Amino acid sequence: MNSRKQISTLRCIVGAVALGMMSQWVQAADTIKVGILHSLSGTMAISETTLKDTMLMLIDEQNKKGGLLGKKLEAVVVDPASNWPLFAEKTRELISKDKVAAIFGCWTSVSRKSVLPVVEELNGLLFYPVQYEGEESSKNVFYTGAAPNQQAIPAVDYLMKDVGAKRWVLAGTDYVYPRTTNKILEAYLKAKGVKSEDIMINYTPFGHSDWQSIVSDIKKFGSQGKKTAVVSTINGDANVPFYKELANQGISAADIPVVAFSVGEEELSGIDTKPLVGHLAAWNYFMSVDAKENDAFIKQWHAFIKDKKRVTNDPMEAHYIGFNMWVKAVEKAKSTDTNKVVDAIVGVKVPNLTGGTAEMLPNHHITKPVLIGEIQDDGQFEVVSKTDKLVPGDAWSDFLPGSKDIEADWVKLKCGNYNTKTKKCSGQNF
Repeated sequence: MNSRKQISTLRCIVGAVALGMMSQWVQAADTIKVGILHSLSGTMAISETTLKDTMLMLIDEQNKKGGLLGKKLEAVVVDPASNWPLFAEKTRELISKDKVAAIFGCWTSVSRKSVLPVVEELNGLLFYPVQYEGEESSKNVFYTGAAPNQQAIPAVDYLMKDVGAKRWVLAGTDYVYPRTTNKILEAYLKAKGVKSEDIMINYTPFGHSDWQSIVSDIKKFGSQGKKTAVVSTINGDANVPFYKELANQGISAADIPVVAFSVGEEELSGIDTKPLVGHLAAWNYFMSVDAKENDAFIKQWHAFIKDKKRVTNDPMEAHYIGFNMWVKAVEKAKSTDTNKVVDAIVGVKVPNLTGGTAEMLPNHHITKPVLIGEIQDDGQFEVVSKTDKLVPGDAWSDFLPGSKDIEADWVKLKCGNYNTKTKKCSGQNF
């Protein structure tokens, strides 16, 4: 009798476990997984941790609206730890093991370049939220940050026309984004009549901290009687000692203005900004922008993060735009299937946070306003220049010999690097 009871009890336990496992499987199958691929440690954590939090907020908000296609969204967060090969490894896991429908992530171009062959091989989706060097268009990537014609070129135009810059320091971190962007800027400056001797180019490694001699060289370069400006593509936590050294050597914005492409509100929140007042940054969004969409976003962010001192910044807006575009495309396609989403997303329009509209273009870049902001002593930016119209992102630069004949179009040409002279697609197509 006892034996029979034990067998009966065992069967009940096994049945309960099986039901629990089935319930978990049904629950997992009833969610749409979204990959979040941002460095939460290492040199880029200063910039990327906030983007992870932004994605969690956006997913939470979408779930409050009822989810997507009748299913809840489930965030899968990984930490590639500012380790570029690890980005590829984590991407492979997210797509193959976790079966995510899309990945939102990366900051540096070297991390994106690491991820690119994996998402193409496994036919995944990457939404990339940071300004970059261009010279790329993939079927599997949506570039919601600025291309050079939406940040770097307008910034140089501003310095030329409004500041009167005649000599140029192109200072960057030593990797693909600064080197390619500076190659474009050097060609652009020379096309505008700037001589080689009036252009100084310098690169430093990630996390560089000893800026004394470099800033001294910049100071010397700027003392030749011509108005000098620094165009900075310095990334990550190296910005903190760079700006501190500028102040240490008495270089003010009135003497040698710096326009940065990778310094926003988040980076400034960690340093004393008083010596930086007047220096500049070029972005497509600033927290200080007066727009109802921005006010609502800031309010939502503060409520989610439970800290009213936390700032917002440009890459956060890019994730906001990219996520909302993905949601619209999935709803339009009635599927999270990569090919269906790729077909559905071109032409999708969503509000940006500056009072305008972002549209996904056939080259997988978006339309953006271009803003120049001046650093204030409270760590915010005062907008001193804004383009009259939205600027469409250009995947291939008009100022590089090997790129000016290349076109990206995933709708008509089905190609990311179509040569308009040879009439051939030399890379990925479908």
